[in-house]
Amino acid sequence: LLLGCELSASTKSYTFQVDEEDDSDHILALSVVCLTDGAKDECNVVEVVGRNHENQEIAVPVANLKLSCQPLLSLDNFKLQPPVTFRLAAGSGPVHLAGWHRIVHREDVSFEDDDLSEEDEEELPPIKPAKK
Repeated sequence: LLLGCELSASTKSYTFQVDEEDDSDHILALSVVCLTDGAKDECNVVEVVGRNHENQEIAVPVANLKLSCQPLLSLDNFKLQPPVTFRLAAGSGPVHLAGWHRIVHREDVSFEDDDLSEEDEEELPPIKPAKK
């Protein structure tokens, strides 16, 4: 699924979230952040707001765009875990964000250690020191 949103002076943030009861894994990947028609020549800082491993809210700037020197930034599918909020921390935009949303359905597959025998494992040769 494609994702797209626009941040501006009137819409400073956009939150992407999924249904908590959904038993799928969701991956959100940010591809491009760019200034769009009507942007002023000012610094436009876009932040990603999420939660760390201790469930504390953290905000990280991911783009600082200016019309005269860097109107576009490719983020090479920067992966995020929903829920995540994109916020225009500085500037008036408009800034367009584009990316994709992938849904991976979990399967009820359980692996038991007993199913794997030592015979199935490939034996690797020992590491030898390099010759000088």
